[in-house]
Amino acid sequence: MAEPIITFKNVSKTYILYKNDQARFKALFFKPRNPKTNKALNNVSIQINRGESVGIVGDNGAGKSTLLKMITGVAFPDEGEIIVNGKVAALLELTAGFSTEMTGRENIYLKGYILGLEDEYIKQIEDKIIDFAELGDYIDQPVRTYSSGMKMRLGFAINVNIEPDVLVVDEALSVGDATFKKKCKNKIKEIIEAGTTVLYVSHSASSVQEICPRSIFLKKGTVIFDGPTEETLKVYEDSKKKK
Repeated sequence: MAEPIITFKNVSKTYILYKNDQARFKALFFKPRNPKTNKALNNVSIQINRGESVGIVGDNGAGKSTLLKMITGVAFPDEGEIIVNGKVAALLELTAGFSTEMTGRENIYLKGYILGLEDEYIKQIEDKIIDFAELGDYIDQPVRTYSSGMKMRLGFAINVNIEPDVLVVDEALSVGDATFKKKCKNKIKEIIEAGTTVLYVSHSASSVQEICPRSIFLKKGTVIFDGPTEETLKVYEDSKKKK
């Protein structure tokens, strides 16, 4: 029997849209009157089983990012329940949680602690992370001296080497030059082949078909179709023609 690793039960999330930063700050003290809102997710119920690779497709604003942020624990639902049974690594905001004054090596430990890893385990994977990131002597320099590409390399290297139960990937991710991008893609394939559960967001139909046997089509926060990737992409393409 298939073992669920991610379960969404009637999950909804609404964001208030503010005119500017001043209005957002004011809302911390006073409840806004008749605010504009956006329902990012609307009564979403899905189950993803351990070892599945599932594509998430849909136009910008469909709710894909909100769904992923909830799986990673960055955002929380207004209604419904989310259950995640395992360690999650996210290739989304790769440099989140870094301290710019600390060295790359120190940030490996910092990020590890944020992810709930023990000292001993971080020590075991430290060399693998450093080798993968290919930062040379910069690994012992403060992260403030890194280019944005170097910081992303380090973030990617940490997330793919912690042996996660769930890997969340945004294909829009850009990490380094063509050689390093190929290395990253090969690493993701290796993780999938090892049986890790993968959620993959992409606008590329061929890329989703290559990686995911199953896909979910989101539109305006609602699940329109959930099934074999070929069928899901057909429903998605047909919906675009009807616009």
